[in-house]
Amino acid sequence: MYPLGDNKSDSDGLECLDFKGDPAILYLADGSLPIRGYSFGADQSISGEVVFNTGMVGYPEALTDPSYRGQILVLTYPLIGNYGVPDESILDSLGLPAYFESSSIHISGLVVSSYSWEHSHWAAQKTLSKWLKDNNVPAIYGVDTRALTKNLREHGSILGRLVVNPTLKEEITPALFDDPNQRNLVKEVSTKSVVVYGRGNSPKIIAYDCGVKYNIIRYLVQTHKVELHVVPFDYDLQKNPENIEWQGLFISNGPGDPTMCPQTIKSLQYALKMENPRPIFGICLGNQLLALASGAKTFKLKYGNRGMNQPCIDLRTGRCYITPQNHGYAVDSDTLSEGWKPLFINANDLTNEGIVHTNKPFFSVQFHPEACGGPLDTAFLFEKFIGHVGNIPQPLVLQDGKAYTRQVYKKVLLVGSGGLSIGQAGEFDYSGSQCIKALKEEGIEVILINPNIATVQTSQEAKEANRGADRVYFLPIRPSVVMDIIKKEKPDGIIVSMGGQTALNVGVELWKTGQLQAAGVDVLGTQIPVIEATEDREIFSAKLKEIDETIALSYSATNIKEALEAANKIGYPVLVRAAFALGGLGSGFAANDEEMKNLAAKAFASSDQILIDQDLRGWKELEYEVVRDSSDNCITVCNMENFDPLGIHTGDSIVVAPSQTLTNREYFMLRRTALKVVRHLGIVGECNIQYALNPESEKYCIIEVNARLSRSSALASKATGYPLAYVATKLSLGKDLVSIRNSVTKTTTACFEPSLDYCVLKMPRWDLRKFQHVSTELGSSMLSVGEVMAIGRTFEEVIQKACRMVNPALAGLDGEDSNLIEDDIDLETQLKTATDTRLFAVQTALEKGWTVDAVHAATKIDRWFLTKLANIAQMRSAVKKCRNLQELTKTNGVERMRSLKLAGFSDKQIACYLGLPNDLSSECRVRDKRKALGVLPCVKQIDTLAAEYPAQTNYLYMTYAGQEDDLEFSERPTPITPSYQSSSSRLTDSLDSPSEFQRRARRYGSVPKTMQEAKERGVMVLGCGAYCIGSSVEFDWCAVSCVRQLRRDGFKSIIINYNPETVSTDYDESDQLFFEELSLERVLDIYEREGPYGIVVSVGGQIPNNLSGPLAECGATILGTSASDIERAEDRRQFSDMLDNLGLKQPAWSVLTSKDEAHDFAKKVGFPVLVRPSFVLSGAAMRVASSETQLRNFLALAADVAADKPVVVTKFIVNAKEIEFDAVAYNGTILNYAIGEHLENAGVHSGDATVILPAQKLYVNTIRQVKKSASAIAKALRITGPFNIQFMAKGNDVQCIECNLRASRTFPFVSKTLNANFISLATQAMCGLDVTPYRISLLDIDYVCVKAPMFSFTRLRGADPTLGVEMASTGEVACFGEDTHEAFLQSLLSTGFKLPEKNRSILFSVSSESFLFEFLPAAKIFKDLGYTCYGTPGTAEWYNREGRDLGLISLHKPVNGEDNGENSAMDALKAGRIDMVINISEGATRKEQITDGYLIRRAAVDFGVSLITNVKCATMLAECLERQSDKAVPRHIGEFYIKPTIGWQK
Repeated sequence: MYPLGDNKSDSDGLECLDFKGDPAILYLADGSLPIRGYSFGADQSISGEVVFNTGMVGYPEALTDPSYRGQILVLTYPLIGNYGVPDESILDSLGLPAYFESSSIHISGLVVSSYSWEHSHWAAQKTLSKWLKDNNVPAIYGVDTRALTKNLREHGSILGRLVVNPTLKEEITPALFDDPNQRNLVKEVSTKSVVVYGRGNSPKIIAYDCGVKYNIIRYLVQTHKVELHVVPFDYDLQKNPENIEWQGLFISNGPGDPTMCPQTIKSLQYALKMENPRPIFGICLGNQLLALASGAKTFKLKYGNRGMNQPCIDLRTGRCYITPQNHGYAVDSDTLSEGWKPLFINANDLTNEGIVHTNKPFFSVQFHPEACGGPLDTAFLFEKFIGHVGNIPQPLVLQDGKAYTRQVYKKVLLVGSGGLSIGQAGEFDYSGSQCIKALKEEGIEVILINPNIATVQTSQEAKEANRGADRVYFLPIRPSVVMDIIKKEKPDGIIVSMGGQTALNVGVELWKTGQLQAAGVDVLGTQIPVIEATEDREIFSAKLKEIDETIALSYSATNIKEALEAANKIGYPVLVRAAFALGGLGSGFAANDEEMKNLAAKAFASSDQILIDQDLRGWKELEYEVVRDSSDNCITVCNMENFDPLGIHTGDSIVVAPSQTLTNREYFMLRRTALKVVRHLGIVGECNIQYALNPESEKYCIIEVNARLSRSSALASKATGYPLAYVATKLSLGKDLVSIRNSVTKTTTACFEPSLDYCVLKMPRWDLRKFQHVSTELGSSMLSVGEVMAIGRTFEEVIQKACRMVNPALAGLDGEDSNLIEDDIDLETQLKTATDTRLFAVQTALEKGWTVDAVHAATKIDRWFLTKLANIAQMRSAVKKCRNLQELTKTNGVERMRSLKLAGFSDKQIACYLGLPNDLSSECRVRDKRKALGVLPCVKQIDTLAAEYPAQTNYLYMTYAGQEDDLEFSERPTPITPSYQSSSSRLTDSLDSPSEFQRRARRYGSVPKTMQEAKERGVMVLGCGAYCIGSSVEFDWCAVSCVRQLRRDGFKSIIINYNPETVSTDYDESDQLFFEELSLERVLDIYEREGPYGIVVSVGGQIPNNLSGPLAECGATILGTSASDIERAEDRRQFSDMLDNLGLKQPAWSVLTSKDEAHDFAKKVGFPVLVRPSFVLSGAAMRVASSETQLRNFLALAADVAADKPVVVTKFIVNAKEIEFDAVAYNGTILNYAIGEHLENAGVHSGDATVILPAQKLYVNTIRQVKKSASAIAKALRITGPFNIQFMAKGNDVQCIECNLRASRTFPFVSKTLNANFISLATQAMCGLDVTPYRISLLDIDYVCVKAPMFSFTRLRGADPTLGVEMASTGEVACFGEDTHEAFLQSLLSTGFKLPEKNRSILFSVSSESFLFEFLPAAKIFKDLGYTCYGTPGTAEWYNREGRDLGLISLHKPVNGEDNGENSAMDALKAGRIDMVINISEGATRKEQITDGYLIRRAAVDFGVSLITNVKCATMLAECLERQSDKAVPRHIGEFYIKPTIGWQK
């Protein structure tokens, strides 16, 4: 993996790029190539048997385990040394070293992937390196431990020789490989004399020391109070020379071959034959010795079981336990003598894990019940043994019989989560899709309610019937609607744990009111009373007290007086939270009574109970995902550690899996608590438990338990490869974990705890800059809109990857170079205040020379994480000293380049540091140099078991910490070379004209000659990346639709995405899933490995689309529309020129070359004008300027967003109607299209608009013009694939706004409304297959679908909840109806909108006379319907004038932000007297100043009052209420599809 040679270069300022330590080599006796690395242990050479351990913590315990005697230990977890080594001089009450398993290190040598030279832990006394050197034990890092583990797995344990500072002349001969199994290893580690512990205790036990671990002694003496006589392995029990009185016999663990202990076996035979048999208990080697003594045989396992996650089934009960093990031999169950039976078996390989005598008190187990390191799940076996010794009758242990009484379900209702919002995003599409798949596998009919039309789970395609729900209801997720569906469908079960808090709240309400019970519907999985126990703080606290666990000091309150009392009881500062709220909604920290009052008032708006918690900011925050079945099998699937200390909502924190700074004691202390809590609560399925851990001790408290699938569940599923939602669904049906298969290996059980041989980092994605007045400060209420997950084998690698994933504009983790640091705020303040950019402030401080301790003092981020960031800063500084690439690589070039890549630096980053121009050629220069040096990334698999078992799925990532790929890729003769590519041309089964392909990527020596070859090579699909405002779950639906069509058509499918919330990153959606960056560098890495037919860039939104040009320039084949044509559509100037050439109308525009020119243009066409940059998504930095001052400010902002792209200023047309045109074309000819209309006038971003399909109010002539224009554009741009054009119409005048040559966010909406998957059609077109357009007649569709936006203004403190040209919505919903009104109202209710029913009161505040006139008919409707109508003074006066006489009650506007007494609008809102606010402002122009209108809108949001800010929507709502459209009958989508049409049939 690393070059061998003198890595100590002359000082040139680049030493930090050289690997520390002397060169070292691990030779294997199987003759394989020497494994090179660097020493971090003693400078000596040794031999031993090479074995691997898959544990993720516990290296001090493992290294001192005598069972490892004579072995070279390979640790599969790549990051070792993180928490140092504790003090060896600290002794326990027995005089034994408190933190170790023996008094010395027993391994011969240590092999790791990555060693942490700096450690961080309160209990650490020295580094692992120093400890190894002190004990004269050699160690090597820089090894591809995964490749080595796979070799050991395939070929069995191998003898090895570890050489430090090898000489070139050194010859490796078989004589140098010492086989420790030829030695009596037990003799080496056994005590030489009898030692007594716990003298005076009772009973008295003899323990044969074959290599006993100290924790066994502790368990027997400290926990069970025995007098323990530890005797040598060869102590003659029959002669008993020491005359020891004994009532029981214990045989310990130990190393080597059990047949080398004849003396021990002889003594055991004597004990077995005693007339009055005394209890015998053996562990590990003791199990094998007892078997041999009883007449059975043992055998050497291929590579042994060493780790902490071996699942063992108790053959008495069928229960499965997670056990730690360390042995290379096993008992042959087939040779057991009469009277002996197997007691446990391994659930994975079915080897023997324990034996028991049928009528005598003899038993033994192959695993370690005392578990150090590892889980203590089987410690009850010690109690069983001591019970036997004391003649205490042992309880009868039987199976629970639940497998025979399991309820069988035929029809299940799954409640979805609705539209995406902050705190409840795409992760529930993933979990719901997994749930449906699991239910369908069991033959259950699935009914789904979910109005989120953009999701994969709401797809119902005949060709994917095995994956989709049987019936889908696009309806509001409300208790009354769910009950209507239950009455209609009559399901026998309901699942409310897969739809976030929305589904859970509905389930709780229906259960509490008795409606579910009355309907005979079972809640599957965790029961509602259990859910209530976790959600209600007081019940939860009481439950924990029953098992001696504690939560942070916490009190609940139902009014402000109680809240103040609780806060003063705890002591300020305190955390205030709303009960039953998702993502910490309505929460914050209060430092005094005044802040407490304000926070409590807002929290009571979203809940009738609030919680006041002790402030534990600065403590570590940790999380465990726990799974439990109805048979009480319980496992933890993943543990995670927050990079940020407690005080930031976990959804807003960087999260690392597995934890990096926990010792074995801490890790398993928290795991043990998790299992205890989950069992006590009675959770069935999946849940997560969150902890606060004191960073200076082992003190902890429980923060909360989520008794449902959560955001963390999706992350844990993707981080480990363990499909939590799928397994939880199976468990909710009464299945047990043991019977479910591991979905990745296909051969092992699902009752196991994954071992990771990589590191995962989740980083949130925020979009706070899109909103005015929003604080960027992070706290207990979640603000992020999405997240990314990076996988690698060093921490530096994953955090740099994650930065590029979250923000494609970043080249990596840079501080000063990120341009994200506020110059006007001092750095210390930015460090102390947690914001969405604090990570970059931390990096800036380290780059400027701040010490790790200084940054830790300001941030309380653990020093271990900070040392890794300091490494990045140091390496950045070193590279910046180089003037060019040659200087960087002239000395130790390979090593230094590899060092940079191991630390996660991108080629683009390196080019930037070297001062090369910021362009594609500079990045390619670094790439070419790196490849010439042979520094290439490896492809690694995620297999859940750290390579211990082969994986059957291709769930992949790339890393530089490796020397070989896990998969075999086809060797091709030539590498990719830059060559501009044409778009996909059609392949035939026997291609007559090879010249069609001569311009394709030169990845291969040949181009595909047949369609079959193209299918075998496969197609790469670029996914959507992080969810953000403007790019959400709809693009995941597009990617999944594309991949599924590819697989149906026989193409190998390869997907690249890094969003853990998505269905596209599910391990079985594609043939190969690369959980990787969507950067040019990484896409090319994968392209070169896979050599595909081509790349699809048009189904993942703007990120892949922006890569089309660079990819094509580098020689990759872009399928579909060519990169040059994509650029013509994306570049505003080129596109506008094209429209002019086609004679198509567009708003007047001008390309910005100077600010003066822009001002002249604005004067010429008149304000308002629209300022927009090119190549953006969701209107980023788009502004409507209505004055010269605004124009000047907006131009500066737009230039910042896209400095290297043109900025266009366009005449903004007021009061025009916006039209969406979605279509699929092939070679410039449109195959299918859909025309939707916006309810709101132009000026509201299309992503925030209410869209009606089919369009209901467009003139026929308008539609004709739209079709003609779209056809001309498709032809001019030679479009093949999906595209979207936005038009605006005023009267019959149609103008084109923009064209996106990719799928748009409306594609799932269009496809599901028309029952025709546009992406499937586009995929076939892009791949050059024969395509048949769908038969669609938009005029003959007798139903309407309305898509409504979903906003998260409640979470965005201070954001102005009004709409403009920059997108603000976080999600969308869509509902169907007989007419527009029915569909509109259902979709509005689906966004969580509450009708004004409580007080039947509405406040009107309308800004301009034109709006007052337009809204007048609606105002009359509200008045006629009996609503109490209020108005701000101007609005009330206007509507109360003679001739209108609406009788509005006037309420004062806020003055200086105050509520100004009883008769004010603010007071009425706070007091809950107003049910709905209709506030019509000036619209698209964005104001910086705080207006009274803003204060009213914000108060409405903060106090949970329904708000409408658009006159068209307000009018439509009035008409809906007048028509009683809220009384709609629930119908599933299929009922609309089968409505009869006139004149045509599908």
